[in-house]
Amino acid sequence: MVDGGAHIIFVETVFDTLNARAAVFAYVNFFRDTGLPKLPLIISGTIIDAAGRTLSGQDTEAFFISMMNANPFCIGFNCALGATQMYQFLQRLSNISHFYVHAYPNAGLPNAMGGYDETAENFAKNAKTFCTDGLVNMIGGCCGTTPDYIKALWEAVQGLPARLPAAKSNIMMLSGMSEFVYKDHIKFVNIGERCNISGSAKFKKLIKNDDYEKAIAVAKDQVENGA
Repeated sequence: MVDGGAHIIFVETVFDTLNARAAVFAYVNFFRDTGLPKLPLIISGTIIDAAGRTLSGQDTEAFFISMMNANPFCIGFNCALGATQMYQFLQRLSNISHFYVHAYPNAGLPNAMGGYDETAENFAKNAKTFCTDGLVNMIGGCCGTTPDYIKALWEAVQGLPARLPAAKSNIMMLSGMSEFVYKDHIKFVNIGERCNISGSAKFKKLIKNDDYEKAIAVAKDQVENGA
């Protein structure tokens, strides 16, 4: 892509952040090994349901935290949902992200035949709220949209101000399926020290023997006991 003249590296429709992180790893290694100036990196996740989770189960905040150390130029959502259904999750992402944020939703939800019934005018009206409410720096359309939809959206958002990125936080943030944000009201944090090959001979043996199922059981036991 770089040899072909790409201006941006875009990792999109992310339904599992392990896949995305593999792509980011390749991105970092390529520019390190070649010595070429890095192209802007954009990452776009996909929320698949009303619970606000990716296909692999991460919620919005956990997705952001998982991607945060990639230092993307822009991060956002695309596909799976229309603008109306995507709104609350985009709002949560916009509130936490100190990077630029984008969205390119579908033209509503697909009908029984896999088509999209939302008109260009309705799509533009619904997606415009992302801009009027200061949630995005870049906006577009995904499944079901055509050049007519993008033209209607472009006309709808003329003159609207871009989003101001959130301030970068120095608070510790961790993620698995959901996020952990170490806030001031949290007085005690129980850390699962047994999941440490330097701190547990049993756990070290499980890892050395590739017995990950039992290793995960150790982690689950600690979480169940408050870690």
